[in-house]
Amino acid sequence: MTKQIHFNAFDMNCVGHQSPGLWAHPRDKSWKYKDLDYWQDLARTLEKGVFDGIFIADVIGYYDVYKANNYHAIHQAAQIPVNDPIQLAAPIALATEHLGIGITASISFEHPYPFARRLATADHLTKGRVGWNIVTSYLESGAKNIGQGGLRAHDNRYEVASEYLEVIYKLLEGSWEDGAVLRDREKRIFTDPSKVHEIGHKGRFFEVPGYALTEPSPQRTPVLYQAGASGPGKQFAAEHAECVFVAAQTRTILKNYVRDVRVRAATVGRDASKFRIYNLMTVIVDETDEKARAKFRDYLDYVSYDGSLVFMSGWTGVDFSRYAPDDLVRKVETNAIHSAIESLSEGDPNKRWTIRELAEWGGIGGMGPVVVGSPSTVADELQAWVDETDVDGFNLAYAVTPESFEDIVGYLVPELQKRGVYPIGYRPGTLREKLFGEGPYLPKAHPADRYRDIEAFKRNQAITLANAS
Repeated sequence: MTKQIHFNAFDMNCVGHQSPGLWAHPRDKSWKYKDLDYWQDLARTLEKGVFDGIFIADVIGYYDVYKANNYHAIHQAAQIPVNDPIQLAAPIALATEHLGIGITASISFEHPYPFARRLATADHLTKGRVGWNIVTSYLESGAKNIGQGGLRAHDNRYEVASEYLEVIYKLLEGSWEDGAVLRDREKRIFTDPSKVHEIGHKGRFFEVPGYALTEPSPQRTPVLYQAGASGPGKQFAAEHAECVFVAAQTRTILKNYVRDVRVRAATVGRDASKFRIYNLMTVIVDETDEKARAKFRDYLDYVSYDGSLVFMSGWTGVDFSRYAPDDLVRKVETNAIHSAIESLSEGDPNKRWTIRELAEWGGIGGMGPVVVGSPSTVADELQAWVDETDVDGFNLAYAVTPESFEDIVGYLVPELQKRGVYPIGYRPGTLREKLFGEGPYLPKAHPADRYRDIEAFKRNQAITLANAS
């Protein structure tokens, strides 16, 4: 029997997110990304559909791998222009009561000390409904534009990410004790200074001697999302993430990924059943199969071939303009998203991709599969994916917004609820409590726990260093 299926809405504070060219469709409203009413109306729709959350992607930089320039990215609004995602958290929270708000932020482009404050502030203002999607970034253009010259080596980025998380945990979990904030008007003591601790971090990549600027937020550390699917990315997810996103094109790839991440999590002492793993998918649904197929054909008229290859080239680091349309996609070592090129070139032995097929596939929904049909047809397909792969749900991209999400809420969600495989309401509490039904904080089996008594950690670290010398 199919377990409960969970949805996130996959969006971005931009125009052309995963379906390049569809911004030109007469019913698409992604051009309203600059307006708060667009985001608040969308959030209300998603909450009506009992979505776990809205997951807001982000990139720092632009896609300039295809044809070695950014002409087509700018021409087709392929994730440019793009606005900051974290500023959407508060207005979305004001418009909703339960919807989670996942914010993407890269460890490569912002020091952990000010970012810890931004993250905690968002958690405060949303009353604990924020999650952080941890990314290491894959665009050389972003690194160059902040003076880094270029990206670090792929695996090295995860070494930086591990230390970045250590700093975040020390600041948000350890530097302010429970009960540090007294707000005692009679004694005129707002915070007990003896309960606020310097973290004394001095590592390979970061030096942070002091304490967090914010008092503890409802979740302390917001829910941790991660989307890495390479070997180092999966290991990082197994050690740190609570919700994991993947873009598997076939059930075979997804089944192998889910099994691998759960095994890795168990190996490091975490409860593998406590992960939520979501696969990227685009759903085109209408009252009947015929109407849904007609809608899909209508959408296909607006797909941008060049825009699709702009994304594929940017995600993989391979300039696909150098190949003929009927050439097969082959593995090339790059410094971008390793899992993207690996899954396309060798992820499923039963499927080999030509450049033309790749462009057509990516025209709607990016790297994820597209399911088209009536509520019954789509529900059957989603249940089959869950039953075969053990995935927990789907990160749903749009073709046309907000239409794609409105159709899912109006047609698909009631069908899944009727089958008893989709939530009918939200649990109370913070986002972590809604997702996992336990407390608002990271569990004791999580790596963050070792930093909660920061003074004890510092003492033990000093002893270890003394013994080593």
